[in-house]
Amino acid sequence: VVVDLGCGGTKQWPGNLGLDIFPAPGVDAVADLSRSLPLADDSVDVLFAVHILEHLLDFLPLLDECHRVLRPGGVLHVMSPWWGHVNAVADPTHVRLLDVQTIKGVCVMRPPGTPRWYPLHASSDGASIFADLTPLGPDDAGPSPTHLARFFA
Repeated sequence: VVVDLGCGGTKQWPGNLGLDIFPAPGVDAVADLSRSLPLADDSVDVLFAVHILEHLLDFLPLLDECHRVLRPGGVLHVMSPWWGHVNAVADPTHVRLLDVQTIKGVCVMRPPGTPRWYPLHASSDGASIFADLTPLGPDDAGPSPTHLARFFA
C-alpha cells in the first residue's frame, strides 16, 4: 500500500492512494492532513509527503500520524523546498521553512513518548531537502551518532 499525502492532481505513481484536502482528479480520499489520517494502524508500506510539510503550520502531528499508519519497516519519503532557495518563499501558501537539520530534529529531538524515526537518508541539493525515514518502535534503538553524522552536521 503506497499513499501520496497532499497529492493534488499529481501522484508520485498513478496506482498510489491519493489523499488531499481538496477534491481533484487523482485524489482518492479527501482528508485534512493536519488532523488524523483516514488509514488504519500499520496499514501502509510507503508514504510520500512531497511538497506538503511546508504548507502546514505544525507538521509534527502529520508525522505522528505517518508513524501510526506505517507498517514496521515502512518508509516515509519527504521532499520540501530548502529554506534558502527562492522556491521556499515564492509560494504564498508556504507557512514553514525546512532544512536538513529539521529532519535531524524530527529524528532525535522529540520529547520522550513521542513517535521516533530512523533516518535512512537525508540531504539537500540546494533547492530541496529530501529524507527517507522509517518508524522506530518504542523499544528499538535509535540512530547512532555515527549514523547521524552521515546526513547531519
